[in-house]
Amino acid sequence: MERLRTLTLNNTFDEHFIRLVEEESGQQISKCYQCGNCSASCNYTFVYDYPVNQIMRLIQLGQKAAVLSSRSIWLCAACTACSTRCPCNIEVTRVMEALRVMSLREGIISIKDVEVFYEEFLKSVKTFGRVFETGLLPIVNLRTGRLTNDMELAPKVFKARKLHLLPSIIKGRKEVAAIFDRFESWQHQKMAHKG
Repeated sequence: MERLRTLTLNNTFDEHFIRLVEEESGQQISKCYQCGNCSASCNYTFVYDYPVNQIMRLIQLGQKAAVLSSRSIWLCAACTACSTRCPCNIEVTRVMEALRVMSLREGIISIKDVEVFYEEFLKSVKTFGRVFETGLLPIVNLRTGRLTNDMELAPKVFKARKLHLLPSIIKGRKEVAAIFDRFESWQHQKMAHKG
């Protein structure tokens, strides 16, 4: 994996990007002074192309393309360890989520399989009120072209009763779907407002 890149900051500076990330995440990115606690707390830094503190710095520098096309924003597990240890009380996981939404909207996603998983996971939660793993995995495998991916695990997890053939019926399923509908409606209104 390439860990060192050279960016020509003057040519790629996008001031609007900084304001947009702050608006969509609800976080004041300028408060970050690069202490590095977020990166030190992150269990996935070893697979990121940019550690979390560098993502924050790239946002401050208006580097839209570098940030939205990074692997890091998609590999973030949203465990909130970075947010918990931030001395500036920046909820970094909200920033990462806003960046994923922006990346989807811009169509500049670096890891297509992660995008597929993200979409199907959310569809499953919207449909069933929680994720239905037995239905999710074959759809993700089909959409990514890896039909037999992790198939060897199926007998073990069924035997251990970790997966079920049918989705669970949960209370509040319609309310969960309504949350998704409200969010999608809000997104459409927001985009129409920006015109």
